[in-house]
Amino acid sequence: MEIFTTGALLSDYLKKKKNTGKTIGFIPTMGALHDGHLSLLKNAASKTDLVVCSIFVNPTQFTDPKDLENYPRPIEKDIRKLEDSPCDILFLPDVAEMYSKGEVWQIDLGDLDKILEGKIRPGHYQGVTQIVKKLFDIVKPDYAFFGQKDYQQFMVISKMVDILKLDVKLIMCSIIREPDGLAMSSRNIYLSKTERIQALVLSRALIRTKSEFDQYDISELKSNAVNAINIREGIQLEYFEICDGETLMPVSSKQPKSLVALIAARISHTRLIDNIILK
Repeated sequence: MEIFTTGALLSDYLKKKKNTGKTIGFIPTMGALHDGHLSLLKNAASKTDLVVCSIFVNPTQFTDPKDLENYPRPIEKDIRKLEDSPCDILFLPDVAEMYSKGEVWQIDLGDLDKILEGKIRPGHYQGVTQIVKKLFDIVKPDYAFFGQKDYQQFMVISKMVDILKLDVKLIMCSIIREPDGLAMSSRNIYLSKTERIQALVLSRALIRTKSEFDQYDISELKSNAVNAINIREGIQLEYFEICDGETLMPVSSKQPKSLVALIAARISHTRLIDNIILK
């Protein structure tokens, strides 16, 4: 595995590889890698000739300075994991490499960055699109791989790709879960043993919603899930919504051809998100 810290050198290297007919798969991450990230690398390796992973804790997508400061950065462990995975290139820039002073970024994402995560974390998806566009410009991937766990993020980046007519194919990969059902997340390391058990209510509520999908209408499915979560101690539910899978707008019927249930909650100081595709 080769490591690059500057965009110019990486871009030049990859341009030469593409000129020989190599296809590039790209996985942008903020590090603290887990099996969910590694599954994206495996997917990329099965579809492309060169797998590029970036690790960059992007300051513009954090709405809470303490969250940015405390975000895990186990870079040595991450590098070892990447060396044992099908990763050909790691891009490891610093903030000065990715941002210059006085930069301004604004893209019209419609309602996508104002609902669900966007409502709770205003400005978050502007920061996400800002850094992903920068990374796409450097790597110029044929394919970019993202996890389903950040479903709204995938929709936001898809919108940006459409608006800017970027030449990259986005691929959403399935959520990787712990044996007990908890969605893998870099933030899971913050959970105590008790909180780890409490967090299981999130995935169980989603699985229950899917199993009951044919039995109840949308409002009943939502109330069943919310009630199951709210009776548990230690859980602060931020939202549970059933949405059109293509627009993420809340639905009142099962008519849309794609439906997804999304959840966000705090367990003590740790914020977790999860989702499940219902239809």
